[in-house]
Amino acid sequence: MSRRTQASQVRAETDHGMFDAELSGTVLNLQLLRRIVGWLEPFKIRLAFSAVLILAASCVTVMMEIIISRVLVDYIIVGEMSSHMPDLGMIALTRWVESYLGIEPIFAAGLLFLLAMCVTAVAGHAHRLTLISAIVNALRDLRQDLFAHLERRPSSFYDKVPTGRIMTRVTNDVEALYEMLRGMGALVGEFVPFLVALTIMLSTSVKLTLILLLLVPVVGIATHFFRNATQEIFRLVRNTVSSLNQNLQENLSGMQVVQLNDRQARNLDEYTQINQRNLGYENRSIDLSTAYGAFNDSLAAVGLGIIIWYGGGAVVQDEMSLGGVILFTRFMNMLFTPVVMLGEQLNVLFRAMASGERIFQALDWDEQIHEPTHPVELPARLRGKVEFRDLTFGYSPAVPILKGVSVVIQPGEKLAIVGPTGSGKSTMIRLLGRFYDFDRDRIFLDDIDLNDLRSQDVRSRIGVVLQDFHIFSGSILDNIILGNPKISRERAIEAAKTVNAHEFIERLPEGYDSILVERGANLSQGQRQLLAFARVLAADPEILILDEATASIDTETERLIQDGLRKLMTGRTSILIAHRLQTIQEADQVLVLHHGVVRELGTHAALLALKGLYYTLHELQFQDVSIDE
Repeated sequence: MSRRTQASQVRAETDHGMFDAELSGTVLNLQLLRRIVGWLEPFKIRLAFSAVLILAASCVTVMMEIIISRVLVDYIIVGEMSSHMPDLGMIALTRWVESYLGIEPIFAAGLLFLLAMCVTAVAGHAHRLTLISAIVNALRDLRQDLFAHLERRPSSFYDKVPTGRIMTRVTNDVEALYEMLRGMGALVGEFVPFLVALTIMLSTSVKLTLILLLLVPVVGIATHFFRNATQEIFRLVRNTVSSLNQNLQENLSGMQVVQLNDRQARNLDEYTQINQRNLGYENRSIDLSTAYGAFNDSLAAVGLGIIIWYGGGAVVQDEMSLGGVILFTRFMNMLFTPVVMLGEQLNVLFRAMASGERIFQALDWDEQIHEPTHPVELPARLRGKVEFRDLTFGYSPAVPILKGVSVVIQPGEKLAIVGPTGSGKSTMIRLLGRFYDFDRDRIFLDDIDLNDLRSQDVRSRIGVVLQDFHIFSGSILDNIILGNPKISRERAIEAAKTVNAHEFIERLPEGYDSILVERGANLSQGQRQLLAFARVLAADPEILILDEATASIDTETERLIQDGLRKLMTGRTSILIAHRLQTIQEADQVLVLHHGVVRELGTHAALLALKGLYYTLHELQFQDVSIDE
């Protein structure tokens, strides 16, 4: 039984389906809320200032209602000042303004109301600005932390988790947290006047206040049923949105294949089906929300009827002033609005809880390449010896791709790897780049076990040119340097000249500063490959890997790069995966893989003379090339 490292065991036990699982969300998940609010910690001063502003705005809002009911109605219109209902000093303040400015009482009251309205508007606006500023900055940090965390996940993670699901967490799910936090800030602004209004109402008429408060549990019960009815709906909405993102990403990234195979109608039908399911869930959520809102509106009308019935009788019996009844009608909105808003925010809360679970599931996903506790430091320049020693590996441990592969590549040698599709050629390169965990004592770099080296140290010494060369947004120069501070503009240009990329770059409108469109669509396949060679040469690695690097280059372009390739490989250990005969003929060794097993190893001529698998592959794949050359 072969030894297996702890990392291999972790790889076997990792359930990537959990990342793709449908999460329900928990409304009262306090631990999750604390983690979300934790990102607001750096902005606590801004949040405290926002809280002061909303307290001021809320208190002044109550004063405005007092001015209308107690000052305008009781003091000015009715002429009654002896009511036991508190006026919070507004009548005295109105009389002072009246006396100080020498104006009529109604103008004094209007002036105070206008001033209060301005203070409320300014303080409320400033509150919203500071609150939203804190939230968007906190979520910016969360999004950056999430992106940085995802960048550190290994290739095995992205092999098994759909890209659309990951994109949903960084975009839609973070946006759901924004809606929740903004709604929570708005609720704070509603509950302050709620408490002030409740205090004044109790001091005026305990009986009427208690009658109105009986309606609050009714709203609470309705909210409870609404929550139960909508929790599952909003979970399904989020999951269908995630499925839409995944489907869209797959179709856009593979649009050429879609169009070549005339799958537009079929793919549209698949997308429409998912979209239709999402529409159905959205409509059900809208129906429930509408019914809940209509119920709350009806309850408010019932409360107004109670005030008119009870308050009217109290006015007739001189137990309440007319202004007091009007104040109750005004305060009723303050009494019920927070409860109604809380109910309306529940659907946002449902979405946000599920989104929070998904975000923190991604942040807590600790799958990674296992780094050595005490890494070996590499010298300034490697000799370039590479050894694979009895290497067995599978992306799923139960299904090995490579089986006992052994080969030694001496410094400066060129090894060509050939074999049918699926034989494990690219897997060897991925393992050499430390993109996956594997058993100890299997791959060596200058006689150092790769498991004793930091993955980044290994990758900085290896230059890889893939058949599918990735172009980043930016200029030609940016795509050669890739942000490496050690590579100057002059060095990048020199690298481009060496691989014969300089000529076509200079023909572009802005030369090396020309901006490339998405995936480098304004360059030909051959030009992109030449740019890939320039990128690797500029980094000056000791080990060069060419993975089918010239498979998509036409004959004329290949002739241009052959001279650059020879210069590029000089003094470097090179591993070549190629279908081109010339590349294989120039290799010092040819490794023939079949179903993950080394079938043959030797020079091109020796393997042809052996008349084994390599000879068969040569006859099938290279005979036309041999005639041409």
